[in-house]
Amino acid sequence: MREALIQIRADSEAVFSEAFDRASRAMRTGERSEPVAVFTFSSPAQLFTIISPKRWELIEHLQKIGSSSIRGLARSIDRDVKRVHEDVSVLVDWGIVEHTEDGKICVPYEVIHANFDLRAAA
Repeated sequence: MREALIQIRADSEAVFSEAFDRASRAMRTGERSEPVAVFTFSSPAQLFTIISPKRWELIEHLQKIGSSSIRGLARSIDRDVKRVHEDVSVLVDWGIVEHTEDGKICVPYEVIHANFDLRAAA
């Protein structure tokens, strides 16, 4: 089962260090690191710019229906094809949505975890 983690982390040095550690461990053991994919955003603003409510709806719907053409996806969620194409392009650029061999699009993750904390300023 492929999983992904969405997180907000402002400490980019720690994020790179953790990614390097996961990759090193995977190389040593020959096993995938869990979760398979980590999408790290530097702030809530960046997260919500990339994964807007409409894009989140698109991700959820694609997980339910499986691979689809952009036109078919737009029809099934009652949205304009051009806007869905724009949203899909952003999500493909980030790796959250992928193209299948037959030219359709899909969400390659069975589970997507969202993990972030909101802390009071010290």
